[in-house]
Amino acid sequence: MGKSGSNYEPLTVETISKRLGDIKAVTDRLGTDTGSWKAKEVGDGNLNLVFIVESDKSSVIVKQALPYVRLVGDSWPLPLTRAFFENHALTRQAKRDPGSVPEVYYFDEEQALIVMEFLTPHVILRHLLMAGKKHPTLAKTMGEFCARTLFRGSDLSMKTADKKADVALFAGNVELCDITENLVFSDPYFDAEMNRHTSPQLDDIVARLRADIDLKVEVQHLKSAFCSNTETMLHGDLHTGSIMVSDDEAKVIDPEFVLYGPMGLDIGMLLANFWMAYFAQPGHIDDAERRDDYQEWILSVVEEIWSVFCDEFSRLWRTERTGILYEKTLYEDQGHMLASEQALGHRLNAIWQDSLGFAGIEMHRRILGLAHIAENETIKDEDLRADCEARSLEMGRQLVVNRTRFTGMEAVHELARIISREKTR
Repeated sequence: MGKSGSNYEPLTVETISKRLGDIKAVTDRLGTDTGSWKAKEVGDGNLNLVFIVESDKSSVIVKQALPYVRLVGDSWPLPLTRAFFENHALTRQAKRDPGSVPEVYYFDEEQALIVMEFLTPHVILRHLLMAGKKHPTLAKTMGEFCARTLFRGSDLSMKTADKKADVALFAGNVELCDITENLVFSDPYFDAEMNRHTSPQLDDIVARLRADIDLKVEVQHLKSAFCSNTETMLHGDLHTGSIMVSDDEAKVIDPEFVLYGPMGLDIGMLLANFWMAYFAQPGHIDDAERRDDYQEWILSVVEEIWSVFCDEFSRLWRTERTGILYEKTLYEDQGHMLASEQALGHRLNAIWQDSLGFAGIEMHRRILGLAHIAENETIKDEDLRADCEARSLEMGRQLVVNRTRFTGMEAVHELARIISREKTR
């Protein structure tokens, strides 16, 4: 635990130098001349304060939890312990996939703040997608990140005592799990108080989805898996706003929604945000030829993420399966290689189906719930925005209800292309 003040106090640009100026882990990077430090608040998320602190020597990010949901205000209190869980998540992710997350320099539990590596010249991936720019290594990085963190944080790899201790530790992240349980899995499917959508353009579609019995039953099956399946340590909120990219690098940030849950959640949320970006492109690229090319690139990224994930997960299965599940004493040690490969195929198929279902729910909640995505929100023409959102809603419904029927990504993307061409309202 880092050095703490006597009481929690939110940082400001005026107080940050004084508050952090005697912390060696910080001054080692910024220097001891705190008068030359420059701080600016850059948090654009829903929960926290985020500062860039610069000196002539270097720069760092300072992230501090607030005792409430920033998006809503102090009427929605939230515990500061989420910084504790985020710090633990970052340290585990760094071990399980080295170089994939920012380096943590300092953590103060009482002040709920983390000082970490400032990623520059990185930008939020969501902004890159809105600008119609391509990235050469994005898919490989994210496929490997998902495979390595999900496999190495599970009973396929961990010692059983370590896994159970971690499940118990992160089970304390109750309030952020509660946000997911309600805002993601329940609120979009009824007239919840904090819901919002593009109205009146989407009113008919929203009413149809909320009356869709098959959809609501399947969503709650997936919510049950989220609540009860402690399969692996998850990022918990893995989307294109939680990834920062430079010209040739991608890193994952903001794992404060960390929990132990089903493997498909992280992958599903991630892919859903690419699919929503795909459907939102008419609101960002006017030229039809360039738009078609960029939309196809987005689909190619999704295909490669899943392909890389499967390849890396399979490699880890064959080389690092040292946990209590599918022990090699039952398979390889008896010469039953085929049985091991059969079990691997079953596990990947289960993750595939869960990923599609969680993706569909993510697409619904980002259009019908409280927290929306910039790709849609920045489309000023409400009719055009509604058209883009309606396509995501229809895609989401198909993914949830028919997740066991898709034979592969090619079939999913053929559906996406059909939906993108058809009138949805």
